[in-house]
Amino acid sequence: MVDRRTVLGTGIAAAAAAAAAPFGLAGRAFAAAPAPGLMVSDLPGGLSMISGAGGAVVAARGPGGAVMVDCGQADRAEAVQALVLQKTGVKRVATLFNTCWRLEQTGGNDRLAAGGTRILAHENTRLWMGVEIPSRWEGKVYPPRAAAARPAETFYAAAPPMPLGGETIDYGYLLQAHTDGDIYVFFRKANVLVVGGAVAGKGWPVIDWSTNGWYGGMILGLATLIKLADDKTVIVPSDGALLTKADLVRQHDMHMAIMTRLQKMMESGLGTPDVLKGAPAAEYVAERGDPTQFLTLAFKSFWGNVRQFRAI
Repeated sequence: MVDRRTVLGTGIAAAAAAAAAPFGLAGRAFAAAPAPGLMVSDLPGGLSMISGAGGAVVAARGPGGAVMVDCGQADRAEAVQALVLQKTGVKRVATLFNTCWRLEQTGGNDRLAAGGTRILAHENTRLWMGVEIPSRWEGKVYPPRAAAARPAETFYAAAPPMPLGGETIDYGYLLQAHTDGDIYVFFRKANVLVVGGAVAGKGWPVIDWSTNGWYGGMILGLATLIKLADDKTVIVPSDGALLTKADLVRQHDMHMAIMTRLQKMMESGLGTPDVLKGAPAAEYVAERGDPTQFLTLAFKSFWGNVRQFRAI
């Protein structure tokens, strides 16, 4: 069982590191504590997960350096990178996957790119990072990212597996889900599937319709992930608890029920206020919390995808 509550205590670990410093290489067994708020959990296959940096960060050791999936927010970038190097025991981050464009996943791109890290993502993620993004539902505008911070290697529908020592990394596209550039990253031998913001580990998912996320695409993404996983797969969302295949199935069933209700409401000519009054997610509120933002975003995401309704 993976324990997400593994927290490296700052005072004890820092004191141990200071005491060990005079002893040279032997002192490396006493690692400095992570920055306050960062938490480390061990995953199968020697992988590590760092939470508290925005979105979850997963790190693996490779023969040419560390491999990271997502890198958290910019203000945690230095601390996250240091912790990744500490946990993997290497001197550099060789490869970074961005599971989408959002800053919770890509805030550390600038720092890692400056150190020579190879950044991979879906082509749509690269395109979004190169333009100004007016996110109307958030009431903010995201400026274009620096050219060096954008993914240098991209793919569209599929990509060849990536060898990593004795591990194999599969990665692929999740259609229009959380955004229109979401990907999964699957460490096959470890059986760890990293899904970014395309799946909610807690509460409700965010459907970023400003960058072409849509509710039906998110449901199709869940179906793709269910086919990839088995009963022992550890599934890492951007936030919240680690998940299992059974959790994905439950979420898929829940969202199919809500999607059917929203479709009927839209086809009846109802607007967003009417949808919220109709409470199409009422039976799930006790488990997942207030659905107001989720329902608003999901319903607005329909407008560019009406023809796809009955294909879901």
